[in-house]
Amino acid sequence: MLDELRCESCSGDAVALGAEERKLLLTELDGWQIVERDDIPQLEKVYTFKNYKLAWVFANKVSELAEDEFHHPSILLEWGKVTVTWWSHSIKGLHQNDFICAAKCDKLPN
Repeated sequence: MLDELRCESCSGDAVALGAEERKLLLTELDGWQIVERDDIPQLEKVYTFKNYKLAWVFANKVSELAEDEFHHPSILLEWGKVTVTWWSHSIKGLHQNDFICAAKCDKLPN
């Protein structure tokens, strides 16, 4: 299970996952999608909440997870909604770390 793994250090010689690897790992996640921005595949999910404060609390939990894993997403906080986007900046693509962190986001209490 992805949520039981730890992120590995993504060194400069790390290689981004290919389309088939991404597709396979995506099957282990619920509600996540791969989007492309500036030709960079990114893993994204929108979480919804009853109000701003609950969304804010969840965004803070994602931030704590990011610090624990030393892998940092884009987090868009809006009223009743948090959009979390993972990708590995250093390789301009997706790494297994992104899928690990996505799975861990889904395990966060909200």
